[in-house]
Amino acid sequence: MQLTKKENKITEEQIYFGTHESGLNIYIMPKRGYKKTYAVFATKYGSVDSKFIVPGEDTVTEVPDGIAHFLEHKMFDQPDGSNVFDRFAKYGGNANAFTSFNMTAYLFSATSNVYNNLETLLNYVQSPYFTDESVQKEQGIIGQEIRMYDDNANWKVFFNFLGCLYQKNPVKLEIAGTIDSISKIDSKLLYRCYNTFYNLSNMTLFVIGDIDVEETLKVIESNILKNEPFKEEIKRIYPEEPKEIAKAYVEQKLSVAMPIFMMGFKDTDTGYNGNRLLKKNIEMSILIEMLFGRGSEVYKELYEQGLINERFDAEYNMQPDYAYTAIEGESNDPQKVYDIILKKIRSVREKGLSKDDFERIKKVVWGDYIRTHNDVEDYAHSFLSLIFMDVDYFDYYDVYKAVTFEDVAKRFDAHFDEKNAVLSVINPV
Repeated sequence: MQLTKKENKITEEQIYFGTHESGLNIYIMPKRGYKKTYAVFATKYGSVDSKFIVPGEDTVTEVPDGIAHFLEHKMFDQPDGSNVFDRFAKYGGNANAFTSFNMTAYLFSATSNVYNNLETLLNYVQSPYFTDESVQKEQGIIGQEIRMYDDNANWKVFFNFLGCLYQKNPVKLEIAGTIDSISKIDSKLLYRCYNTFYNLSNMTLFVIGDIDVEETLKVIESNILKNEPFKEEIKRIYPEEPKEIAKAYVEQKLSVAMPIFMMGFKDTDTGYNGNRLLKKNIEMSILIEMLFGRGSEVYKELYEQGLINERFDAEYNMQPDYAYTAIEGESNDPQKVYDIILKKIRSVREKGLSKDDFERIKKVVWGDYIRTHNDVEDYAHSFLSLIFMDVDYFDYYDVYKAVTFEDVAKRFDAHFDEKNAVLSVINPV
């Protein structure tokens, strides 16, 4: 197959990409002089995808919550009983995998034997092996993991937070599912999900490092199994989410030394992807830093009053169908932190944002983007997550340039609405 070359004239980065006849999207990014190579083989399939219609079918398939994460675990089982991690270790590769709300990814990093590791990655992800006996065994293992998360304060404050924001969107459900939901998983359901979401036309391979493009492509083409690509997209069925939050406040008691909190705002401007979504993300990144960054007035006030410590952080998370701002930290008085932040937002709404702050912070956001180029893992994850939202990371500069102070001011007015604010707290037992 022929790859297309694209160059980012601002960063001078180059990427080679194309779609294999199997439907697999391939991206190869040479980084001369880098010691580590990183590869991610990912499918656009996460914990929210429990109801869908397979291309070519008419009936709806509904599977238990947690099955995407369960499937990720089971992919390491091999028909010959071998251990995939041992194969990577043989070639000095460090392998891992993860399941998020919208993606499942298999990956490795290596400083040598890159092509052997790449071959291993491609082979095992295309070789599912599930039996009812092994599934039953895994139910016990993942059940223990679920129980462990039930006692994890940081995990619970986050999912309690999502439960406040969302009434119906499955993003509020825990990625691993529940003890009850995983008990309904069997090998037939795993193969059903694998054959749907692991069709290569729903997958992307990204390889970055000091690699030869032609040799890398040769290894990839030699290890792609026969696959009949879908002629249409998988239809994912999600419930219609109301614009209103589910509830404004939730608290829980767990074993913590100090109360931890997560507050934030539900984003009701959703339903689109591509560069429009990227532009919103850049606008929100600027706003988050302006309002809650270490140089902001609210951070200074909270810190000087002893209401927060170094754990304080704020970020914006987005997907085409949902998005939210999250502000988290430790505090002896989470309610007071919440009240001060809302008071600050009211003040900004009355006085307006500072254009000088905007110009300064916009440069900071650009610097953050440039820094991702220095970490192959960070860059790969950023690139892939955006690709699955129909965003080309190479378009970042053009979209970034188009962001104006007026855009950010409008975004502030639309997003930071008190009726969409929630607070999740974990208090000590």
